[in-house]
Amino acid sequence: MTQIALFHSVLGVRPGVHAAADLLRSHGHDVRIVDQYDGNVFDDYETASAFVDEQGFPALMQRALDAVADLPDGFVCAGFSNGGGMAQFVAARRPGVVGAVLMSGAIDPAEIGVTEWPSTVPVQIHYAVDDPFRGQEWIDAAVAAVEASGADLEFYDYDGSGHLFTDPSLPAEYQPEQAAELWLRVVDFLGRV
Repeated sequence: MTQIALFHSVLGVRPGVHAAADLLRSHGHDVRIVDQYDGNVFDDYETASAFVDEQGFPALMQRALDAVADLPDGFVCAGFSNGGGMAQFVAARRPGVVGAVLMSGAIDPAEIGVTEWPSTVPVQIHYAVDDPFRGQEWIDAAVAAVEASGADLEFYDYDGSGHLFTDPSLPAEYQPEQAAELWLRVVDFLGRV
């Protein structure tokens, strides 16, 4: 059993986040959904992004750290999109993290003040090839930082253009076959960390 801190996308804690947590729990893991938005949920990226801008990334990053302050060492950070960046930030800043799963959300570590990736934190990254929000420069920077640290890295590309392609509550983005493949890989990763 692995403790997981699960960070939502820019859209907030939508049904797909609960579905992901339930799936991970069905494999015996303990999942804490981190709600950085105090219950606010959005249906479109433009409104959600405006909310994030209003909150500010420094405040959201502090909320991410505060939300896991009481977790014992040995947990995994996982997140979707913006939540992938939050998971990345917490994994780099909080001692005791044993893995990071970044789903459609790896960012340049320099953007979040991370100068060196911890060598003890393996990373698994998942992206749709034609994700409209895919920032290849940020992905490359994240990959380079993990590789430079000597930590294990797994990177997976999936056919399709769904940004949150694991989320069945977003039918325009959901890709069930790719989602099933992603979750098999995540469950395997969790079994190894």
